[in-house]
Amino acid sequence: MQARTLLLALVAVALNVHAADEPGSSPATPSARERMTIARKALAVHDYNKAVAELSTVVRADPGNAEAHSLLGYSYRKSPSPDLAKAFEHYNTALRIDPRHKGAHEYIGEAYLTERKPEEAQKHLAELERICGNRSCEEYADLSKAIAEYQAKN
Repeated sequence: MQARTLLLALVAVALNVHAADEPGSSPATPSARERMTIARKALAVHDYNKAVAELSTVVRADPGNAEAHSLLGYSYRKSPSPDLAKAFEHYNTALRIDPRHKGAHEYIGEAYLTERKPEEAQKHLAELERICGNRSCEEYADLSKAIAEYQAKN
């Protein structure tokens, strides 16, 4: 009886392993929410390539996700081989989806500073002040600081 139980257990394990190899049937495939968590963890340790991979999957599955687009733009901008064209593409997509997305306004403003366009960064700073209702929200403070540092260098 024990041998039969062991045999049935082994067959069940084999069937589960085989099922996990089939596309779309794997319970190990991360959801969009899980991929966002993985991407945020990758960003925290500056693993921008991993973040790009995870966030690209998210925006393919959920093209209306403004946060994923904003973070994908950030990842492209901060990666070891920055791609500002893709960064701007995703920031602009995020802002089309959610014109009040504070992170996208901050990040696109910082990207404009990289392109030596402080007047464009100032527009996003003004928009953050309008959205936040003050000058004390984190995104406003971060972009304001980046603009000040840019102006001090130039």
